[in-house]
Amino acid sequence: MPRERSHGARQIPLSPLPLPSVDTLFFAVMTPPTARLDDLRIKRDDRPVPATSRRLWLILILLLVGAGLAVWYGTRPKPVEVRTTSVRAITGNPGERTVLNASGYVTARREATVSSKATGKVMEILIEEGDTVKADDILARIDDTNVQANLRLAHAQLDAAKSAIAETSVRLKEAEQDLARQQALLTRSVAAQADFDHATAAAGALRARLAQQQAGVTVAERTVAIWQQQLDDTIIRAPFAGIVTSKNAQPGEMISPMSSGGFTRTGICTIVDMDSREIEIDVNESYINRVTAGQEVVATLDAYPDWKIPCKVIAIIPTADRQKSTVRVRVGFDQLDPRILPQMAVKVGFRDAGAASAAPATRLVLVPKGAVQSVDGRDVVYVITGGRAERRAVTVAGTQSDESTVSAGLAAGERIVVDAPAALTDGAAVKENPL
Repeated sequence: MPRERSHGARQIPLSPLPLPSVDTLFFAVMTPPTARLDDLRIKRDDRPVPATSRRLWLILILLLVGAGLAVWYGTRPKPVEVRTTSVRAITGNPGERTVLNASGYVTARREATVSSKATGKVMEILIEEGDTVKADDILARIDDTNVQANLRLAHAQLDAAKSAIAETSVRLKEAEQDLARQQALLTRSVAAQADFDHATAAAGALRARLAQQQAGVTVAERTVAIWQQQLDDTIIRAPFAGIVTSKNAQPGEMISPMSSGGFTRTGICTIVDMDSREIEIDVNESYINRVTAGQEVVATLDAYPDWKIPCKVIAIIPTADRQKSTVRVRVGFDQLDPRILPQMAVKVGFRDAGAASAAPATRLVLVPKGAVQSVDGRDVVYVITGGRAERRAVTVAGTQSDESTVSAGLAAGERIVVDAPAALTDGAAVKENPL
């Protein structure tokens, strides 16, 4: 039945809509939509990219680069820390060999403890340890009050003796004139013989008195000289040039040339002549046949173990100590150095002069013993070149104490590794810690 739509009070009839057939629906479903050119067109956004987006991309790129650098820095091989030293050159002989090793001490041939000639109280000391003094420099003064008084008395006695001579000389002149008159009167037989004899005796007595007084003046002069010498002795002077090594007294103390016990000092200071330094060695008498006068010696101070000091034998003392069965040997330095101090311990090596003269001289270098390593039966060292370690083969001529003598493979001044760590390889980057 047809439908009716109510529109107010009026009824409007509605006609039925035609329905599509089944074939029409199936064709519509199975048929694809037709492509259009408008659908294939790329739609572009003409709006510009904001500046904030560009900054974000730049920051992201920088972060990626920084992360890459951090990863590279953390994974790269780190330099190996090594101890290094410089190669030292010496002029030596590969044929030299040590025939005897011994030890001794540095001594000074001229060393003195300075004291005064007389006992007295120290008034002033003008030196300190380490001071350099010259011969006759004043070191100290002792009390000279009594000496000054006796010197003034001696001068007064000398003046009195000289005054008595003047008086006696005047009287002698008068007596000689009287004697001459008596001689003249006696010749003319005017004066008696007794008067002449009296005048002769008076003149002779005055001459004797004058001679005695002149001798007294000499004695007074000698007395003045003695007291003057004692006054000079109150001033203590340096006997020779040298260095003060010890100060043994202070102002106010008593000093005496002889030990008297108690609080009396026997010396003001000790002076050492540094130009007379040498080495004193006690060599066992069983090996003294290996030592000759003038023989070359290499000395090493315990304080400076890396310093080889050239020396020569000065003398062999021609007597033995039967208590110690040793013979004393004096060894002199070829050149003195301020680092060489008296009483320092020293080790010496006596060289075989015959072997040294038989081989030609060559240029040698010294390296620490710990710098030389054995690799595949060869001696090698690591040389620092451009911040990297270079392994280099060397020829070792000899080893003594803690040093090795190298005759080939190294040059003086090169930097080498000492006690190379196990991680060190040829070409590895290193970080130096100089010794």
